Amino acid sequence: MSRTHRLDLDDQTLREWDAVVLDSGPDGIVLDRSAFYPGGGGQPPDHGVLLWGGVQTRIVDARKTGDDVYLVPLDTDPLPPPGTAVRGALEDDRRTALMRTHSGLHVLCGVVFRDFGALVTGGNMEPLNARMDFNLEAVPPGFKEAVEAACNTELRADRRIDVRTLPRDEAFRLPDIIRTATNLVPDDVKEVRIVDIVGLDQQADGGTHVASTSQVGRISVVKVENKGKGFRRLRIAIGDASD
Repeated sequence: MSRTHRLDLDDQTLREWDAVVLDSGPDGIVLDRSAFYPGGGGQPPDHGVLLWGGVQTRIVDARKTGDDVYLVPLDTDPLPPPGTAVRGALEDDRRTALMRTHSGLHVLCGVVFRDFGALVTGGNMEPLNARMDFNLEAVPPGFKEAVEAACNTELRADRRIDVRTLPRDEAFRLPDIIRTATNLVPDDVKEVRIVDIVGLDQQADGGTHVASTSQVGRISVVKVENKGKGFRRLRIAIGDASD
């Protein structure tokens, strides 16, 4: 059982909150409540600050170790001792950019699965830039342009992005819920978080997302790379809708 209540899973728009330090030391700081996303599934962790006692501790990394979320401070900043009341605040620009990017990748995944039947074999993201790999045997003429156009059509459609949690058995009865070539949901996970771009893409996912596809902005397919027989890498950039 995690000592930290994951506010990032409750409300992805939350940027500031109050908490109490449960533990602090060489491994980092554990709070009773935290909105810092600890990284995972290709999404990097949040950055931000803890404010306490008239000082600030800058958080430059966050990690999930076992069931606990550890916040890693800048090594020159002070550690708040256990029992300290703190005010947490995320770096809004970074979190929002990562939410837009992650939702954009799900749109890309949905389009490539729908139009080309390809599953994801890997991926990674930074704010407003990302890559996704697919088990795609051949790239037809005009593939890059077709994928980009289809993705932006889905963004303009303003599809709602819903997040819910289902019991494992119920979740795995949903069609095509695993969009990766290998099921990455550990066997001991009993509750599965589902991210549903309504009408396009529904899959198990633990990251943070915007509320609708229009909030992503615009997707540019920057490059399509051949990563070996049957594998293609798509690199994308996220921009404003007016770009």
